[in-house]
Amino acid sequence: MDAPRSLAAFLPSVRAITVLTGAGISTDSGIPDFRGPEGVWTRDPQAQRLSTIGAYLADPEVRRRAWRSRRDHPGWHAEPNVAHEALVELERAGRLRAIVTQNIDGLHQRAGSGAVIEIHGTMRDAVCLACGRRVPMPEVLARVDAGEDDPLCTECGGIQKSATISFGQSLEGDVLDAAIRAARSCDLFLAVGTSLTVQPAAGLCLEAVEHGAKLVIVNAQETPYDEVADAVLRRPVGETLPRLAGLVLGTGR
Repeated sequence: MDAPRSLAAFLPSVRAITVLTGAGISTDSGIPDFRGPEGVWTRDPQAQRLSTIGAYLADPEVRRRAWRSRRDHPGWHAEPNVAHEALVELERAGRLRAIVTQNIDGLHQRAGSGAVIEIHGTMRDAVCLACGRRVPMPEVLARVDAGEDDPLCTECGGIQKSATISFGQSLEGDVLDAAIRAARSCDLFLAVGTSLTVQPAAGLCLEAVEHGAKLVIVNAQETPYDEVADAVLRRPVGETLPRLAGLVLGTGR
């Protein structure tokens, strides 16, 4: 990766980094992205219905397919990759303010990151949409394996889903507030492996820029925020993020 000279000169002075990560950071761990050339929704546009709350509530077949998809999700067996580990290095060095992740796979935490804001929730819990009861997802998936194709809440009989934010659902207010604070209080905002098309997560780029941060985008495809970025890096995430971390930490990778 050849970082722009001005960026390479700036990075060693960075003291507070906030990172927004999308599906592109986890593809090297074997989890496909959504909108890329081989993305889940690119190959099967109907799969997006599984993440749309209206379709999920109205159509039992969507729920049945969603439960099969949750059971078979590659995230259950995936391991963190070098990009996740690079962010752990930045955090341990005291240079990372927060990781705001759109991902639901939990790989940042498994890599050792502590400052993680899961803006779109987690696949590792299930929640009842009627009474709000929350349980570990493996408990519900065990019922799917036992033959229940649309397992209902054992407390109230309501419809359950993963504890993720679907299209049509609002983000948790305190989670969004924490993400905005992290964007406003950094001097470098890194958007990594995200198409920056889903709001309000994408809007964190402008929150950061308007409060004085430099914006660097690492993504294979163009994004709506490329024109306001200080640098746009099209190299693979697994190659680029460790090298950016090396420039920040002065290890010269």
